[in-house]
Amino acid sequence: MMEGNVMSVYKVIELIGTSQVSWEEAAKIAIDQACKTLKDLRVAEVVSQDMKIEEGKVVAYRTKVRLSFRFHGE
Repeated sequence: MMEGNVMSVYKVIELIGTSQVSWEEAAKIAIDQACKTLKDLRVAEVVSQDMKIEEGKVVAYRTKVRLSFRFHGE
């Protein structure tokens, strides 16, 4: 990707967030946690969503997100 005249490299990882409330909250939890250690976050893409079921009831929502951030080599 080009930003002005500077070439950039991005790394992509996948994270799974969980929530007892919603898929949206599960995704937000994953991103909020990533923001604590990663810099220059760019895009989060929802890859999949599922639910954990116990005794016939939904007990957790899980959202897998693919997250890209600028890679700063050494």
